[in-house]
Amino acid sequence: MAGSNFIDYVKIHLTSGNGGAGSAHLHRAKYIPKGGPDGGDGGRGGHIIARGNEQMWTLLHLKYRKHIRAENGTNGSKNHSSGKEGRDVYIDVPLGTVVKDAETGETFGEITEQNQELIIKKGGRGGLGNDHFKSPTNQTPRYAQPGEEGEEGWVILELKVLADVGLVGFPNAGKSTLLSALSAAKPEIADYPFTTLVPNLGIVAYRGYQSFAMADIPGIIEGASDGKGLGHRFLRHIERNAVLLYLIPADADDINAEFEILRNELKAFNPELLHKEQMAVISKADMLDEQMMAEMEPSINLPIPYMFISAVSQYNLDSLKDELWKLMNK
Repeated sequence: MAGSNFIDYVKIHLTSGNGGAGSAHLHRAKYIPKGGPDGGDGGRGGHIIARGNEQMWTLLHLKYRKHIRAENGTNGSKNHSSGKEGRDVYIDVPLGTVVKDAETGETFGEITEQNQELIIKKGGRGGLGNDHFKSPTNQTPRYAQPGEEGEEGWVILELKVLADVGLVGFPNAGKSTLLSALSAAKPEIADYPFTTLVPNLGIVAYRGYQSFAMADIPGIIEGASDGKGLGHRFLRHIERNAVLLYLIPADADDINAEFEILRNELKAFNPELLHKEQMAVISKADMLDEQMMAEMEPSINLPIPYMFISAVSQYNLDSLKDELWKLMNK
């Protein structure tokens, strides 16, 4: 997939269908000059429905489709004939898509499963025909209900990448290199640029033909939770990951301080993120030998488990996969 084709945020205007009007028809036949009411009900207006599609990875198909309208229901007619319902409009979206009201920020729902459906805008109800209003004191009502209007408004669709493991680190931590090294010989990786930042999604092969998905989230910068850099544009993707893996390069000025910055940015964005399973790796360990690692360990004071790894030399990568698998299956 072309890198420029990844779209994770769209704003579109939706208008569901109006309901058809009920009929106020009175039955007339050759030998029945004063028949009773036989007006049918109006048809419901079409809904606008979001539907999960596991084959999709982007909202690109909606980028230039700013207005979507469903079909109106048709009016009822004589002989108790109900009007036809308006055709529903389905909007296929990738798994991990959140639907929000653009004005209030209210969340309508989240699409996380294949073929899951979420009605975003309900079609208007059809009006009742005059037969419903017949009574002992009014045998021939000459009125019927109009159809209800549909709903309309701007909505926001946000895609949050679904993955088992999310990589968290500064831009220089080596996340993409690690993902490439952990993925198969021809990894399922697509480059999705967020301006100059490129997150990746890869499938990591594990023992016994098992696998898990890993997301390389674009590098965090200090202040991202306040919107600096791309801020919320990439932090929201971390919400979908079951395990958070912090990457801190071995040549960092202060490993403990760098970890705290990363964790504080996640906490400021969403404190619930810190309740996920977490571990850390000290990357670029190919620059170190065993003695240097041993000398560094007393100064490393992280509140979560950690290990040294190197994506370049493949050092400790099998052990890392084992630890991640344990965390995912806790």
